Amino acid sequence: MNKDVKFIDWGLTDYQDAWDRQEEIFNGTVALKGKNRTENTNEPTPNYLIFNEHKHVYTLGKSGKPENLLLDEQGLLEKQATYYKINRGGDITYHGPGQIVGYPILDLDNFFTDIHLYLRTLEEAVILTLADYGIIAGRYEGYTGVWLDADNEKARKICAMGVRCSRWVTMHGFAFNVNADLAYFKNIVPCGIDDKDVTSMEREIGRKLNMDEVKDKLKNHIASLFKMQLI
Repeated sequence: MNKDVKFIDWGLTDYQDAWDRQEEIFNGTVALKGKNRTENTNEPTPNYLIFNEHKHVYTLGKSGKPENLLLDEQGLLEKQATYYKINRGGDITYHGPGQIVGYPILDLDNFFTDIHLYLRTLEEAVILTLADYGIIAGRYEGYTGVWLDADNEKARKICAMGVRCSRWVTMHGFAFNVNADLAYFKNIVPCGIDDKDVTSMEREIGRKLNMDEVKDKLKNHIASLFKMQLI
């Protein structure tokens, strides 16, 4: 099993460009697994952990409802935002500057073949990162992602998740609000949940965070939890 994982930070990227680049890596890994199976070879499959920030964009997962986007085409133009229907799970969410969007493109045969555990492990990495800053976070039963005050009426989400997995190769991932402009969430029903708030580290702490510092802590927690070697 290959536990080496190439870490890449794409910086501020257009969503379509990032999606195309993800698909290229994902399809290459799936193809290699197919070749290994049909030709009885054992070439190691690569793993990637990609971080980036996106220009303002709304994305709708396969199970989402288009009416959860509350803007028409003119509204999107005014907000300088784009909109995509994509092939991950989940409903609608927002990506933008000040948000760490993580795309682990992993062959889970190199780690563990359990998509439930995969999601819980990504959540745990975000929970541990928040704890580094004194923010107590956890899970909300019945929902994916990371939440604050999930056990009471103040429940608010700080990290959304939606993944695709084929032949145990993953793509898409998570969106972690660090310094994100939360006003953009008012233009959607976030993740299809209309009675819960969305928050960010900046809102909770009362100041902007150093994005590179948060990214460094997060990637190290992911590496530790998955027992991966970042290269």
